[in-house]
Amino acid sequence: MVDTYDDLSGQVALVTGANRGLGAEIARRLAENGATVYAGSRSSQNETPENTERVLLDVTQEGDIEAAVDGIFSEVGRLDILVNNAGVGEFGNDIVAEPTTEIDRTLAVNLRGPMVLCKHAVPLLIQNDGGRVVNISSGMAGLHNMDGSSPAYRISKTGLNGLTTYLHGEYNENGLLANSVCPGYVKTDMGGEDADRSVEKGAETPVWLASLEPDGPSGAFWRDKERIDW
Repeated sequence: MVDTYDDLSGQVALVTGANRGLGAEIARRLAENGATVYAGSRSSQNETPENTERVLLDVTQEGDIEAAVDGIFSEVGRLDILVNNAGVGEFGNDIVAEPTTEIDRTLAVNLRGPMVLCKHAVPLLIQNDGGRVVNISSGMAGLHNMDGSSPAYRISKTGLNGLTTYLHGEYNENGLLANSVCPGYVKTDMGGEDADRSVEKGAETPVWLASLEPDGPSGAFWRDKERIDW
């Protein structure tokens, strides 16, 4: 039995890439469940879900990251949930055909961004027992599932899973819960219209992980609220 909060009132969340798709749905649900939600977006012109606080956050820019985390601390003095959702990907090429510019961009957004965000956010997350990091990964990241195309995307998400296990190993004794999640093939701008899942279904497990009570599971890879292989 995994215990989760029914009400997130008094808790604070930061969701990256929260102006559309999966990130917007996660932010919306966390706010609906009572959390104060800071919805990160690369542009101050982008709309974010109702009842969230829009924050300028390009995860490739450390200045944006520092300003966002410092701003949250100044305004509310705590951070309980970090959802590393912002991501990019191009699909179809093998490593020989993948443009180096695309490799650099994908690693910068999908892996370096979450690492730098954790660098600045972890001190806030471990102030209170049960801080949560939810890393939006992919089934394409599985080490048992590496045949196929899209190396930059696959390997960036494998690295993100590595960040999850690192955070668990380093900070679980401080009360931090870190988990990766495969939301499935979701109808977003990245997933496209051929995807077989709605954003509502894709958001279910990330929101569940973001709602774990202290002493909940950590250091694992999840899909549909079940552990899956790395």
